[in-house]
Amino acid sequence: MILTDIAEFAAILPRTGALAGLDLGTRTIGVAISDLRRSVATPVLTIRREKFTIDVEKLLALTTEREVVGLVLGLPINMDGSEGPRSQSTRAFARNLEKLTDLPITFWDERLSTVAAERAMLEADLSRKRRAELKDHVAAGIILQGVLDRLGFLGRADG
Repeated sequence: MILTDIAEFAAILPRTGALAGLDLGTRTIGVAISDLRRSVATPVLTIRREKFTIDVEKLLALTTEREVVGLVLGLPINMDGSEGPRSQSTRAFARNLEKLTDLPITFWDERLSTVAAERAMLEADLSRKRRAELKDHVAAGIILQGVLDRLGFLGRADG
């Protein structure tokens, strides 16, 4: 089930259980996973894209292993707020993924997540090679942390 409103996504989630954040690229999928209480996003791995079915098989195996209860896809929105071909590709990925899993899926504006990931890794003084290896799943962590922070705010607003 794809939910475009984060409050609707939050409403159908169980009280506990991890969320997975995805940074979809043309060659890779960065993956981050939260703790079961949904307070901290941890970059986990980068899946080298091969074929949709193979990529999703790896992804769904990880979601089962890590007790994931929802998926967050970074939505690459242009700086002017419009959606281009990459956004359309992400939405198509979500529609195809929805056919293969019962996990709820939502989107999160990923503008500047890769820039923030790069900046964090520069501050950590990582080599250029190491930054290239980590960039996608660190960006996924930034996307997921944005959602976790929003969900935390929504939870406090309701309580």
